[in-house]
Amino acid sequence: MSESAFLSLIKANQGIIYKLTGLYAADAEEKKDLCQEIICQAWKGWPSFKGDSKFSTWLYRISLNTILTQKRRKKIIDYREDLEPIAASVEQGTIQQENSRRLHKAIRELVETDRALISLHLDGYENGEIAEIVGITANNVGVKLHRIKNQLAKILND
Repeated sequence: MSESAFLSLIKANQGIIYKLTGLYAADAEEKKDLCQEIICQAWKGWPSFKGDSKFSTWLYRISLNTILTQKRRKKIIDYREDLEPIAASVEQGTIQQENSRRLHKAIRELVETDRALISLHLDGYENGEIAEIVGITANNVGVKLHRIKNQLAKILND
């Protein structure tokens, strides 16, 4: 497995890194630091990637583990107010952008593990794949996702 193959796969799956760091980073500087740390950790783990799962699944797991480890190390407080826009600013006035912003804000209010689960779900991963990434049973994923969806609905309706 070559460096160019690794870089090509990272480039093809960089959206995973950016999305997850956006959910957990308080500002642009922290987001940049987390991105660099994820790529570094992925490079360190690259020789052990056997291809038993999709690269995106492997990268998702490394990204989540790296982010949660960094947050524990730095004891970063949970930030809910200082959100970066998801796409374009709300001033552009579309309902879809406002809904995305509200959902993003609601997701940021969840505990870290719940953020990871709903993020994977929204990215289209099946319960079995989510279970593999986070290390719990698929049945437990289903139960947790149901509770998370109810919690998000409550947050969004308040």
